[in-house]
Amino acid sequence: MTRGSPLPPAGVAGPIVARGFRSEQTFPEVAEPVRVRIPALGVDSRLQRLGRERDGTIAVPGRVDVAGWYHLGARPGQPGPAVILGHVDSTTGPGVFAGLAGVRPGSPVLVERADGSEVTFRITGVSRVPKARFPTGLVYAPTLEPTLRLVTCGGGFDRARGSYRDNVIAFADLA
Repeated sequence: MTRGSPLPPAGVAGPIVARGFRSEQTFPEVAEPVRVRIPALGVDSRLQRLGRERDGTIAVPGRVDVAGWYHLGARPGQPGPAVILGHVDSTTGPGVFAGLAGVRPGSPVLVERADGSEVTFRITGVSRVPKARFPTGLVYAPTLEPTLRLVTCGGGFDRARGSYRDNVIAFADLA
């Protein structure tokens, strides 16, 4: 997935600044996400809390059938990009995000939070990019609105490295 991809520093409290705009508006704290559902793909997964590896790259979910939320970024429903990762497959079969490359624009993504509330996003596009050119800025850059990024592996499998050559990134906006 994004292992080996550089990450920006963890967010800090204060005014929101993105793409040349500044907002002094404050937003209420929202509960942490605990589940993600993508009905079009049959995805219904609890969420593992993800941080960073010692080398500074994002950690990946410990299980192929469970997605993970990058907890040093935005929470789904807060301004900024919330990032959820999931494996495409493993030697034992398909992973939680096996069909992500085929998700269509407009498809809903529902995120349940620890307080029982739910937030809905809609897919706006899907990209496949070489891991060597992972668009860190596009995925993690601050946004004034709540956004969601779903990330998995894709493309050809590099047997020598034991990983896929590309990442699949689905972009979604608050519905």
